[in-house]
Amino acid sequence: MSLTSWFLVSSGGTRHRLPREMIFVGRDDCELMLQVIAYVSAQHLKLSRSVDKQHAVINYDASTDEHLVKDLGSLNGTFVNDVRIPEQTYITLKLEDKLRFGYDILI
Repeated sequence: MSLTSWFLVSSGGTRHRLPREMIFVGRDDCELMLQVIAYVSAQHLKLSRSVDKQHAVINYDASTDEHLVKDLGSLNGTFVNDVRIPEQTYITLKLEDKLRFGYDILI
């Protein structure tokens, strides 16, 4: 069986290699931390709270060589191709899927 390398690519082009293990996604104390900055004005920045501290989990299934995403009950949701996924339900990711955590970031 051939193992595929998967990456998350931010809208700004930053690549995050997905490991072949479970990772937590959120804005604090996670393997993939999303620190989204919202511009309030030219002089002021504020940290967005659209992404929860522990927002979602991405898991790797070695038997199928697939990554799966699950929303952990976040306030603003996790989206695959602009469709909000149900909480606590794993969704299999496919090549070219677009993930969005909350309302501020696409990766």
